Amino acid sequence: MAFTAKDVQSLRQATGAGMMDAKKALEASDGDMEEAKQWLREKGLAASAKRDDRENAQGVIALVIDDTVGAIVKLKSETDFVASSDRFKGEADALAALVAAKGVGAISERTPELEDMKIVLKEKIELGDVIRFEAASGNVIDSYLHVQGGRGVNAVLVEVAGGSQQLAHDIAVHIAFARPKYLSRADIPTAVIEHERQTLETISRNEGKPEAALPKIIEGRLNGFFKDVALLDQPYAKDDKQTITQMLGSATIVRFAQVEIG
Repeated sequence: MAFTAKDVQSLRQATGAGMMDAKKALEASDGDMEEAKQWLREKGLAASAKRDDRENAQGVIALVIDDTVGAIVKLKSETDFVASSDRFKGEADALAALVAAKGVGAISERTPELEDMKIVLKEKIELGDVIRFEAASGNVIDSYLHVQGGRGVNAVLVEVAGGSQQLAHDIAVHIAFARPKYLSRADIPTAVIEHERQTLETISRNEGKPEAALPKIIEGRLNGFFKDVALLDQPYAKDDKQTITQMLGSATIVRFAQVEIG
């Protein structure tokens, strides 16, 4: 499979690797982007594996909390200039309010407004993630919205059972910056864990680690992986001496959602 200079640039942006390393990775993987990312990671040349899932689109994220209901809407644009405009941000807010009041399906009610914006603003404008939480009886919902340049760029919703509103909010703030992909390690698909285990084994072997020490080294690194991706395993952002599980006490996190721009 052939690759272009644009492919090399895309791989660099996704992994933080240098230009020549990105080119070598694409050559080694016959132009396959995902295999090239894996090659760079195994060689220790990728700056961050977490960049793989990031989207380069611009836009805005709107968040609404109404008592026991929370909603997040991501509205995407081509430029930050359009995303920062009052009309664009106002439309995102209107969509989030509609979802909170009527449900995700109600989003279609504003199709005419979205089509009109595409014409007026002359950009490819489309909906991204649309999320709605309605707390079960006795549970609480809270949120966090990170605003940058006057627009929401990182939103979190959390539902907690047996805990306070403040606890739910503190968890939401943590999620916004720690970016867990799963609630617990039990939620991580077996295939994902096995792929990570094999990757860590390859990395460890490439580093010349002693064969006899490999199992312990791999398990240690796998625990580090769990702390990266599983919320309950993560050290609490404001007090890394305790994990999120310890911070919760008798409370439990029912579910969470995070939506980001960029």
